Amino acid sequence: MPQSRSERMHACLNTCFSPRLMEVVDESALHAGHAGMRESGATGETHYAMMVVSEDFCGTSRVQRSRMVHDALEPEFRRGLHALSLSLRTPEEHALREKAV
Repeated sequence: MPQSRSERMHACLNTCFSPRLMEVVDESALHAGHAGMRESGATGETHYAMMVVSEDFCGTSRVQRSRMVHDALEPEFRRGLHALSLSLRTPEEHALREKAV
């Protein structure tokens, strides 16, 4: 049975980063008529928001983390993924943020 893009991204990110916490949300419907949707004629699975909490992000900058995720998901970009909104944290950063809330 074919997997959805969300399922493939979950599997990829689990393999690459062994996250303690991960949320992947398809926000494609919010972008109907925008670039990526309009150009590809796609009806979904093009725009995602995600939060990943992983020890693999320790000692890296926000730009490095973003590149790590984009590199891991490169096959999905080739298959029509258009945009990611990323929140990438170390476990310590996530704990501090949760404590502040």
